[in-house]
Amino acid sequence: MVDVGLLIIRLAVGLTFVGHGAQKLFGWFGGTGPVKFGEYLGSIGIETGGKTFAIIAGLFELVGGLLFASGVLTWLGAILIIVIMIDAIFTVHGKHGFWLTEGGYEYNFILIAVTLGVALTGPGGFVLYSP
Repeated sequence: MVDVGLLIIRLAVGLTFVGHGAQKLFGWFGGTGPVKFGEYLGSIGIETGGKTFAIIAGLFELVGGLLFASGVLTWLGAILIIVIMIDAIFTVHGKHGFWLTEGGYEYNFILIAVTLGVALTGPGGFVLYSP
């Protein structure tokens, strides 16, 4: 049952990040795409290279989510997800405190804990590829 539990966690977290990455990169799932997301980044103080940072964030989320969900190089997927969540804390949510109800970083913190926990535990037995 541990393998099933880890698979559920990996799929829920990983595929959610795939969706967020697709929103930023392609404008799918109601997303804005890299130009509009880059403009948003400019509005919060990242004035230089907003579109570039939007593409990088989208790639980290998309690739990190795919790796994490598939169980292939789970540790690398977790690192990409954690980097994006730390960035979100420092650029957007940290100034609002911890609690999500105030716009804080509670959710980002939980995602960091879950991805780090799975990376340290291992992906479980249900993976797309295992060397």
